[in-house]
Amino acid sequence: MEKSNRREFIQKSALIGGVILTNPLEKAKMENKQIVHHVFFWLKNSGSVADREKLLEGLRTLKAIPTIKNLRVGLLASTEKREVVDTSWDVSELMFFDDLAGQKIYQDHAIHQEFIKNYSHLWQKVVVYDMLEA
Repeated sequence: MEKSNRREFIQKSALIGGVILTNPLEKAKMENKQIVHHVFFWLKNSGSVADREKLLEGLRTLKAIPTIKNLRVGLLASTEKREVVDTSWDVSELMFFDDLAGQKIYQDHAIHQEFIKNYSHLWQKVVVYDMLEA
């Protein structure tokens, strides 16, 4: 078996990914699959109930964007503490879109842009995980 280094692996992976994305049939399959958009927020004032409630209020305004098929907004659950569970965040949103086009509309939508403008002062860090339905 041939041994490859990290750089070769990344280059080969990018090449394969590029072939898939430039193949019209593969691209069409990806564009028409449901997208799950999961966002985690770390508040600047982590212990502030007022800041947390304000951010929750802002996240709920995003429901008005028509391409969001389902929106869940939540707080850290008091589940069993385990090494694999990240308990460092404060607020989370989980959104579902019919496809990539719907997610793109959400990103550019005036309501989303207003949310960022009006509420970004509340968080110190945001991490996004976008998932394509397999």
